[in-house]
Amino acid sequence: MENFYLILVVVLFALAISDLIVGVSNDAVNFLNSAIGSKAAPKWLIFLLAGLGVLIGATFSTGMMEVARKGIFHPDMFFFSEIMIIFLAVMITDVILLDMFNTFGLPTSTTVSIVFELLGSAVAVSMVKIKSAGGSFTELSNYINSEKALAIITGILLSVFIAFTVGAIIQYITRLIFSFNYRKPMKYLGSAFGGLAITAITYFILIKGMKGSAFAEIEIANGEMLQDWVSNNTGVLLFYTFVAWVILIQLLKWIFNIKILKIVVLAGTFALAMAFAGNDLVNFIGVPLAGFSSFKAWVASGAGAPDSFSMEMLAGAVGTPTFMLLIAGLIMIVTLIFSKKAKSVITTTLDLSRQNEGTERFGSSLAARLIVRSTTQFNKTLLKIVPGSLTNTIQSRFTPVSLGPADDPETPAFDKLRAAVNLVVASILISIGTSLKLPLSTTYVTFMVAMGTSLSDRAWDRDSAVYRVSGVFAVIGGWFMTALIAFTVSGVIALLISMGGNFMIFVFVAIAIFMVLRTHTILKKRTENETAEEEDSISESDASEEIIEKSSKQVLKAFISTNQIISFGIDCFLNEDLNGLKKAELSCSEFSKKAKKNKDKAFSTFQKLTEGTIDTSHFYVQIMDYKREMAHAVSFMLLPMVEHLDNNHKPFTDDQIAELKDLIAQTDVFFNYNLHTVKEEKFDDLDNLISEREKIFEFLDKIEKSQIKRIKNKEVNTRNSQLFFKIIAEIRNLLLLSINLVKSKRDFITFTRQTN
Repeated sequence: MENFYLILVVVLFALAISDLIVGVSNDAVNFLNSAIGSKAAPKWLIFLLAGLGVLIGATFSTGMMEVARKGIFHPDMFFFSEIMIIFLAVMITDVILLDMFNTFGLPTSTTVSIVFELLGSAVAVSMVKIKSAGGSFTELSNYINSEKALAIITGILLSVFIAFTVGAIIQYITRLIFSFNYRKPMKYLGSAFGGLAITAITYFILIKGMKGSAFAEIEIANGEMLQDWVSNNTGVLLFYTFVAWVILIQLLKWIFNIKILKIVVLAGTFALAMAFAGNDLVNFIGVPLAGFSSFKAWVASGAGAPDSFSMEMLAGAVGTPTFMLLIAGLIMIVTLIFSKKAKSVITTTLDLSRQNEGTERFGSSLAARLIVRSTTQFNKTLLKIVPGSLTNTIQSRFTPVSLGPADDPETPAFDKLRAAVNLVVASILISIGTSLKLPLSTTYVTFMVAMGTSLSDRAWDRDSAVYRVSGVFAVIGGWFMTALIAFTVSGVIALLISMGGNFMIFVFVAIAIFMVLRTHTILKKRTENETAEEEDSISESDASEEIIEKSSKQVLKAFISTNQIISFGIDCFLNEDLNGLKKAELSCSEFSKKAKKNKDKAFSTFQKLTEGTIDTSHFYVQIMDYKREMAHAVSFMLLPMVEHLDNNHKPFTDDQIAELKDLIAQTDVFFNYNLHTVKEEKFDDLDNLISEREKIFEFLDKIEKSQIKRIKNKEVNTRNSQLFFKIIAEIRNLLLLSINLVKSKRDFITFTRQTN
């Protein structure tokens, strides 16, 4: 039996390593988004400082380990075998849940997930225990530490409101003082601002965060503990820290011309990474370490019956070896550098907080529209009351400056002043929670601070506010879903293990491994698709020939997609293959999304196309319009076919099937001709291409007449005729649009080259 539980401990630590990887992939957004979003420094330097912060912060997390042991349930009410079931259910659920959120780029809370997983599994095991003893479920309060759990959950929820509010207020005041043109004020106030910011970080990270850390009980002179010495000399330490930072920052500015805000952002990145590790490391290794402590206590007692060994020892203080914390920190650093999923999550926060306009990641929602509309009306009313001179003065402080082309990857999402506020406010709030041993959600805090500062900076203007607010609601909704899913899944797993025996443990471990591998495959495929899209994505910085080449790729892909979708779709329809037809519909949806994305980005290329002596932007707009209309035509043709098969209507007649197969063969040749014409730029063949189109038009007229005859002879019903004519009409539209697309492409190439 001892060997079996040793294996379970090994499984717990294996899951902990996996959890560290998926957890850091999710939480990297917390301390990287400000530095990366503001382009404060090269990425290697940002990752270096973040890594050092994580490594040092890991040693400050010892005091937080109590949450996993006794923060949610009363360990003395459980036996060793039951505690191991609780811990295994938590770790299995955590790995699966976090990995899914990472794959889809949604920042979720590792703190909320671990709290509700512990709660769910503890409740499930408690109910099984109560039922087997013949008790009442009202006894559940004896097993669950409801007071502490409620305090933790309340603290997490309050942190959302507090972080958003504090972030918005601090950013508003900071922007009033420095404005968007902050270089001149920085000459006089920069060192004081930087010194104050870093001193505040130092206070909350080192002084407040010292309590319960691995260094707190180090003895110094006269046998005094380091924690006590720091507490007794806090005022002096803060004063000297402020003076030292002011002098150092000013010297770096004078001697090396290093920008003050860059120093603050990098120091804030280090501090926030440190705060993250100090607060969130418990989310990843707290449960396995508690399981390991339980195993050692059970073995030390003689390894008797696991179903009768009480876990009251977890209620006391249990030290965490520093080397384990450092190993966990190193795993987090490696993940931080190499994780692709971390980059996906970072993108979500940057999209919602960027200062420049661009393609919005989220759509519109009713709640967001109501909020934005009411806020706009309130603002109009306020402007009537506030004196115009005051309004103009404030407005001048909030007039943004251009940070660069919106679609240029090197353009910062926001400036360094906002990045500094993000980091300082978030690190202070998280450190307060850590010092109080409240496992605040670093994700909630950093995300809501970023949203608050972007709101104060007026990054959410009337053209983007609805989409940004919808995005915030989507992320927050995901947070609540995290709690519900974590509680439910963890509870179900714990229940099934309790009822199904030890075999179910390895079943769920296998499921966790499968899910991680599955989501990895999904992410890899999505990354490949994004890379393929970037190959023909036009940016403002592209030269004329690059624009021509990329637009040609877009046109070629449009012809290929159109031909493949209609050929495959009609073939599936004629063979009554509903699954295949729905795959064609999915491909059509992807084609439509890409066409819309290309069209939305067309406006960012106008400036480049209007620089020459001849304005060719309207030809480019025509290309994007025709491509978008082709996607619509394909969609309008497929949807009725899907509905026809889905409702199990009568298939087409043999004559109709033969005619459509002949039609598809002709259109296949036509689209290949289009491809050849554009790819080789043989626009002199355009007359021959038009002749081919006219031949197909003649065939369309012929099969239309045949259909009319079938109607007169009552061979087909109304539904059949409507669908048949719809297919013909949309193919006719596609043929017309194809020629127009080739013509626009020809004119675009010809006149663009004339401008150079």
